[in-house]
Amino acid sequence: MPPPALPLLAPEPPVARPGGGRRFLATFLGLYLALLIAGATLNLVSDLCVGLLHLTVLDFFSTAVGLFTLLGALVVYGLMALAPMVPKRIFLPATLIIPGQLVLALPVLIYFYDWPRLIDGLLSGLTVAVGWVLLRWLQGSWKLRWPLVAEYQLGVRPFSFPHLGWFILLNLLVALPAAGLYLAGCASLAVSHFTEGFVHLRPAGIILQARKYVRADGRTVVLIPMSHIADSDFYRSVSGSVSSNSVVLLEGVTDTQNLLTNGLSYRRAARALGLAEQHEAFKVTEGKLVRADVDVQEFSTNTIALLNLVALIHSQGINQRTLALIEQCSPTEEMQQQLLEDLLLRRNQHVLQELFSRLPQADSFIIPWGAAHMPGLSHELQKAGFHLTGTRDYLSIRFGSKGSPIRAPSDWKPERPD
Repeated sequence: MPPPALPLLAPEPPVARPGGGRRFLATFLGLYLALLIAGATLNLVSDLCVGLLHLTVLDFFSTAVGLFTLLGALVVYGLMALAPMVPKRIFLPATLIIPGQLVLALPVLIYFYDWPRLIDGLLSGLTVAVGWVLLRWLQGSWKLRWPLVAEYQLGVRPFSFPHLGWFILLNLLVALPAAGLYLAGCASLAVSHFTEGFVHLRPAGIILQARKYVRADGRTVVLIPMSHIADSDFYRSVSGSVSSNSVVLLEGVTDTQNLLTNGLSYRRAARALGLAEQHEAFKVTEGKLVRADVDVQEFSTNTIALLNLVALIHSQGINQRTLALIEQCSPTEEMQQQLLEDLLLRRNQHVLQELFSRLPQADSFIIPWGAAHMPGLSHELQKAGFHLTGTRDYLSIRFGSKGSPIRAPSDWKPERPD
């Protein structure tokens, strides 16, 4: 009678031998988790102190710890590429939560930009919660034990070329393109939101949307957002859309008292990008042209000083002199508000006064001004009884090849009156 067969035993998985390198890696990973939770907690407390007590004493420490946390996240992410033994189910979310805060914050800040502290505090609270959940998952209970990451929780393989190759490919082919597309989408969303749709970023290029407003008595006003530099075809298209019976209210600040000590030119940027400057390429040959902007002497002295500083930096670049002037210049909130008042609101009021004073004299008006002026002008026109009846898109700066000319803008797209 043959002897009974012995049971087949499955080979035991290889067990990594303890060593100084594994111990150091486990300790470092545990310290990173602790730093992640501590940094987010400190940032949350700092935001609460500012919001409730108006105390900024913790901001410096919060920023310093945040920088160390970011550095730690980069190191841990690199270790995951080099060492397959790092448990990715724990440390991939623990590192991605740092850029994840930016991903979540960008679209929210576009619509709620007045609440940065609140948004930052909420994201810090989310990071704290994620950190504690990862620790609970890692240790199996809410009772913490040291070390936070034990050696046996690491994998076996210290290094693998195939693992490194796949990690690099996923980052190059998936992560980086996805991040680029997301940032481009956020930029497009921000531009459209802050210009109220007068400017759009599209894959083809920068789109400027002209809008036609009509009043009950038949008076028509066309708002055309402009850019200081653009493709020459854009300026030709806008010039060609001006009819002979239109009154064109032109933009352009004068300086009769020679208060600006340095001329501000966009020639350098235009040449670098292969574009044209507005003052050279935008030539209106039809209609009645009216200069409808203010003179520099109507600006405050602080605004004039800031404009001279900007013009000096633009003409000379960053050097010892301009750096010293920048260090001396510390605009207050009141000065910033005055700058907005002078460069935007005061000029909008002036062109609107010109428009309303000339309404009895003509039926058609065109206002080709900078895109930043368009939302305010649009609101005032609608208050005055004008209704949006049509839009037309112009491609001002195209992305990609410059070989073929820009297509002519589409016809007016009708809009339903409010």
